[in-house]
Amino acid sequence: MDLTAFFKLNYGLYVISSMDGTRACGCVVNTLTQVTAEPARVTVAVNKGNTTAEAIRESGFFAAAVLTQDVPMDTISLFGFRSSREVDKFAQVSYGVDENGAPYLNEGVNARFACKVLECWDVGTHLLFLAEVTDCEVLSSAPSMTYAYYHTVKKGLTPPKASSYQKAQPKASGWRCTVCGYIYEGEELPADFVCPVCKQPASVFEKI
Repeated sequence: MDLTAFFKLNYGLYVISSMDGTRACGCVVNTLTQVTAEPARVTVAVNKGNTTAEAIRESGFFAAAVLTQDVPMDTISLFGFRSSREVDKFAQVSYGVDENGAPYLNEGVNARFACKVLECWDVGTHLLFLAEVTDCEVLSSAPSMTYAYYHTVKKGLTPPKASSYQKAQPKASGWRCTVCGYIYEGEELPADFVCPVCKQPASVFEKI
């Protein structure tokens, strides 16, 4: 089975966010999909290992922001490869708060949605949420970032917790980041090396 066939499917990139008690949390996903227009409903799949998934299940609400082609890669790195358990992500970006009390990214995005959860299904590695859109807004005219654009133009990597993640094929020699999968080519990894994608230190790399 050639799993690269999944790369032919069309996806966007989104930051999904919610509140974990008093803590704002969020992550990058590529699975936000409109399922009906009247009533306006969407689905989104979030990895069960993400703080955001549990926050959505507990609060019953989430916000979704559509990333644009010009969003800084640092923003994708922050929301895609860092954990809300360890980092206050929203302290490092500009954001708003929607009618449901959920934070939403408001820079590097062109639209946002306020969503109320109707159903939640356990689909294995992810929780799949069906939600009613209670409010939405266009924030800019910048083109949306597609998953293909992210890979081919931005040269971005897929977070290990993403629905479409596939393990990278090992190079002849090098070091792999155990957090995001970035591969450093070379026999020796500098002791002060910092992963350019997820900002983790050399200690999290493994020899391949």
